[in-house]
Amino acid sequence: MAALLLRHVGRHCLRAHLSPQLCIRNAVPLGTTAKEEMERFWSKNTSLNRPLSPHISIYGWSLPMAMSICHRGTGIALRVSLFGLSALLVPGSFESHLEFVKSLCLGPALIHTAKFALVFPLMYHTWNGIRHLMWDLGKGLTISQLHQSGVAVLVLTVLSSIPLELSSRVPYRTITVEKGPVFSLFLRME
Repeated sequence: MAALLLRHVGRHCLRAHLSPQLCIRNAVPLGTTAKEEMERFWSKNTSLNRPLSPHISIYGWSLPMAMSICHRGTGIALRVSLFGLSALLVPGSFESHLEFVKSLCLGPALIHTAKFALVFPLMYHTWNGIRHLMWDLGKGLTISQLHQSGVAVLVLTVLSSIPLELSSRVPYRTITVEKGPVFSLFLRME
């Protein structure tokens, strides 16, 4: 109640002491509008040939930065590839799926490239995940150690991906479960 009374009295006093001419004479022009401000900003950046910030081109690429992005990418790719495993659940046996792939008459170069493309992200994500676990333990956090461990991860990825891709050349035999051909297990022949 007191606030309303003070507000009413304050307005009355202001009206009595300030004439309209005095208010107009001391009026300050309003600031620039947001549109004018933005136009000035964009024209300045255009004249200086500045990229839209933050733009990927302003960063200097380093091995740890690229590997971090690749680690996230392989994680997403592996997550999506889990849906590909659901193809094994569709009606039919694994042999029928293999026969379908063989009927496509893909060349060996394409098949081995596809196998390597499937194995490489898995191995990269595994080795880089171990690297991240070491970071969680507080080890290997200096810049030089980051670069060394990055190179080690890349080398280990390639060295472990190639044998896994080539191991598919080993002949397999099918062992059927005694209760019926519910599913087949593929084991290496010894």
